[in-house]
Amino acid sequence: MTLRVLILLMLCHWLPLTASAGDLPTSGPGPVLRIQGSNTIGAALGPALVEGLLRQQGLVNVHRETPDNTNELRIVGESVQGQRVEVELAAHGSSTGFSALKTGSADLAASSRPIKDSELASLQSLGDLKSPGAEQVIAIDGLAIILHPQNPLNQLDTVQLARLFSGEVKTWEELGGSGGTIHLYARDDQSGTYDTFKELVLSGRGKTLSSTAKRFESSEQLSDAVSLDPQGIGFIGLPYVRQAKAVAIVDGQSQAMLPLNSLIATEDYPLSRRLFLYLPPDRTNPWAEALVAFAQSSQGQAIVAANGFIAQTVQAMAVTPNALMPEGYQGLSRHAQRLTVNFRFEEGSASLDNKARQDLSRVLDYIKQHDKTDRRVTLVGFGDAKSDPARADLLSKLRAMAVRRELVKSGVVLREIRGFGAEMPVAANSADEGRIKNRRVEVWVY
Repeated sequence: MTLRVLILLMLCHWLPLTASAGDLPTSGPGPVLRIQGSNTIGAALGPALVEGLLRQQGLVNVHRETPDNTNELRIVGESVQGQRVEVELAAHGSSTGFSALKTGSADLAASSRPIKDSELASLQSLGDLKSPGAEQVIAIDGLAIILHPQNPLNQLDTVQLARLFSGEVKTWEELGGSGGTIHLYARDDQSGTYDTFKELVLSGRGKTLSSTAKRFESSEQLSDAVSLDPQGIGFIGLPYVRQAKAVAIVDGQSQAMLPLNSLIATEDYPLSRRLFLYLPPDRTNPWAEALVAFAQSSQGQAIVAANGFIAQTVQAMAVTPNALMPEGYQGLSRHAQRLTVNFRFEEGSASLDNKARQDLSRVLDYIKQHDKTDRRVTLVGFGDAKSDPARADLLSKLRAMAVRRELVKSGVVLREIRGFGAEMPVAANSADEGRIKNRRVEVWVY
């Protein structure tokens, strides 16, 4: 079996690589792998994953070298034969990763938002970058809305956020607070963090970012600036809250949610997002394939968690019932535990999306390891609000049935399938992004 076939098989089953350094090419001029894109990934998580892979591959003296260019890095190791092995990372924003794939100056794109249709079209010559093997979700992150630590404000809704960051709301007094003029802080135009905020908050409400916002390429610098400005507000990836204060967010009819690990893991938090690696199917690099497989492994996901992001490791969590829950859901929460994963679907489809395909293996592993295969699992489906509540109820059950089919193939006998229609929304139904988040299936275990 060739190395390429072995790695692809491992990718399909999400198993960690166990090959030695001799199995991957270490000779030749230049870096063995070039990664470009998201600063959110490239600032800390990307380098840590690369270092983990190099050490797993048996390289020694693994260290970082910093070129003259800001937000660029070399990870260097040494083979047992004494050969220098380099991986280059450039973290100038998600869009730069796709541009680099197009010009051939990168082997792997790191992105903190999904690939855009225009980028997908321009990269057709490299294969389908939306295919399950190409689009790899490596972590979950949450955009935190941050304030100065002494700001008394504790909660904002997404409509208020849109009005704030577009400049329509200009003073804290307009929000019932004090402090005078609001100072806006935002990531730069190349940033996937900015793209995500624009998509989740601004664009769907017909808003654009105010020209008065101070822009940053560095997440750390933005967060530190807000934490020193009593009039400041900004948005940032979860690991970069640092000394600032995060507020709870409401979207539509959802409950107010802080960017807590459990709410981000299930992607219920309104400003949760996925972090991606994009691997061109028709221009493969064995080191790129190895890094993707390593990132999906339990060892790679431990590195994700250690760097402040939310790993995709499946765990059971207790849910406290409250009066806002349907009675049947309250009963479920009293007798079972919810897994930290939601299955979601491709836009306009009953097919599981790429992350859900990955999560199936993880959920199955959890079910088997914890002896839950025989009537110990309940699937709970939800939908988005439509004019016909009966239709939403039916579709919520059909989505749960789609997950059931996949679990049954692996010998799981379900205890029950429930559908709660359009109840308990986690996002506003006024935009496609919100409706997609509301179309979900939860997994509960007894």
